[in-house]
Amino acid sequence: MSRVGVLVLGPAGVGKSTFCTALINHIHTIGRRAHIVNLDPAAEPNEHEFTIDIRDLISLEDVMEEMSFGPNGGLIYCFEFLLNHLEWLDEEIGDYEDEFLLFDCPGQIELYTHVPVLPTIVKHLTHQLSFNLCATYLLEAPFAIDPPKFFSGVMSAMSAMILLELPHLNILSKMDLIKDEMSQREIKSFLNPDASLVAKLDNSTNEKFYLLNHAIMNLVDDFGMLQFLPLDSGSPDSVSTILSYIDDLTQWAEAQEPKEPKDEVELNDDEFEESE
Repeated sequence: MSRVGVLVLGPAGVGKSTFCTALINHIHTIGRRAHIVNLDPAAEPNEHEFTIDIRDLISLEDVMEEMSFGPNGGLIYCFEFLLNHLEWLDEEIGDYEDEFLLFDCPGQIELYTHVPVLPTIVKHLTHQLSFNLCATYLLEAPFAIDPPKFFSGVMSAMSAMILLELPHLNILSKMDLIKDEMSQREIKSFLNPDASLVAKLDNSTNEKFYLLNHAIMNLVDDFGMLQFLPLDSGSPDSVSTILSYIDDLTQWAEAQEPKEPKDEVELNDDEFEESE
């Protein structure tokens, strides 16, 4: 049976750990098993204990202290170290067969938009460990109030989609923060961004960037595969909707072993007569 996992990606501060906590709570509520795999060497303690933690192999704090690296260089070093010790990851993942694994990734987006670190890990998980993977890329909904910031995030999401070559789900997190700031119609326009948003981008930038704005919008429009799902991590219905999309992308249901049907209940003659 194939293993199932989801990569949780996005810039720092968009709510990746909060999303992981909400998702794993919901998965446990509906009677399934799930675990968090922490791939952030600088992660802080979470509500849920990490089942697998890269900090057991290497931590950013130790690298910065021993190698005199800054945080960005130290993070790159940590992942290069992990790539040289993938047998550690294989051993830690072990025999998780019918359990859902959430890979909580760091917020340094160049790891999955520019540097071929996560793509190498993805290929290892899918080819060597037979994982059915999908990627979720989170942007926080308040970015929509600042169009240049939003479309910067959109370009990063597109880059991750192309570089990782995985079934992909883009998510606007923290929707509760903008429900009183924007109308439903405005929100929908950002959930399905297209060239019609160029006016909002022009109104937020200097005139000298208009040609660049139009080029970006045409690129998004031509790409044609960029949509966002709204997420309010405090809403069980919202989290359930996201999980249903993830299950479809990872073919979770198809990966489960068929269960034996329950034995047919036999009624004696007296019970049968009473039921009539």
